[in-house]
Amino acid sequence: ARTLIIDNDQSHYSQLLVSKFEHSKYFEATIEKRGEAKALDEIHKAKSDILIIIPESFEKRLLHGQSTQIGVFVDAAFPMRGSTMESYVKGVVLDAASEMLERLGGKMPTISINQRTLFNQAMRDEDAIVPGLIGLVLLIAPAILAALLIVKEKEKGTIFNFYASPVSKGEFIAAKLIPVFLLHSINIFILFLWATYLFEVPCRGSFLLYWLTSELYLIISLSIGMLISIITRTQIVAVVLTVIVTIIPGFLYSGILMPISSMVGVSRYEAHVFPVMYYNHILYDVFLVGEGLASSKTELYILILAFYAFTMLTLGSFLLKKELR
Repeated sequence: ARTLIIDNDQSHYSQLLVSKFEHSKYFEATIEKRGEAKALDEIHKAKSDILIIIPESFEKRLLHGQSTQIGVFVDAAFPMRGSTMESYVKGVVLDAASEMLERLGGKMPTISINQRTLFNQAMRDEDAIVPGLIGLVLLIAPAILAALLIVKEKEKGTIFNFYASPVSKGEFIAAKLIPVFLLHSINIFILFLWATYLFEVPCRGSFLLYWLTSELYLIISLSIGMLISIITRTQIVAVVLTVIVTIIPGFLYSGILMPISSMVGVSRYEAHVFPVMYYNHILYDVFLVGEGLASSKTELYILILAFYAFTMLTLGSFLLKKELR
């Protein structure tokens, strides 16, 4: 977990506590000297997962046998992930308190944790699951429908009308994708209403950002199905291949089951290849965080999605041949 620590005490015992986080393999600790508001912005911008604040009188209160507090802010957009990070923070603090007990000669230090969960204070599973499911629905359903558009023409033999007509490849692809695009554009609004009214997921960000990025993501989903429809020759193969390409990576690399930051090796690189990770980050920002375009990460992910859409449409137009092979 990416952990930001603000040590306002700069004492021997506060540094002992900080060192426990630095030497733990479960925390990627960074020591900062900045205001609390700016540190919280790091969590809002998805650059940090945990913020720990050690007060100025930390060591003084311990030496006088008084109770002291440390502030802990945790990104709890995913409840299970948030509660796990909280438990590990408590474990490190308990380990540090045990070592302080030996140094204080049996005088048990009392360290209480003033804990705050961000973005999902009620720790509702719906707030964590529903936005991610929107990303999966808008990936799988349009791709499967688009995968049948051109390969169906091949199976029936009506693709020869395209070969013999003066219609260009771009016009043919547009004629196939625009009706499906308009159909699933309605689903974007339906899914938003279901999320906010049926499942009562908050919307703290911009609806305009949600709508525009969803339309961009929809183009990517349709392009995936179109590419599969172009390279396959039967509908059953197209459907099976689309399921493999969308459903499996969609669940594994969307961040719903496992945070991308905790992945190692090839899986982490694979997660950055699939567009669902970038779109889901924007979804969680819109529904739970509300940072919007103020986050440079969100801006970067929008540009990446735009690059995906342009590249895949261009590739589909290149692979589609206006001739009998």
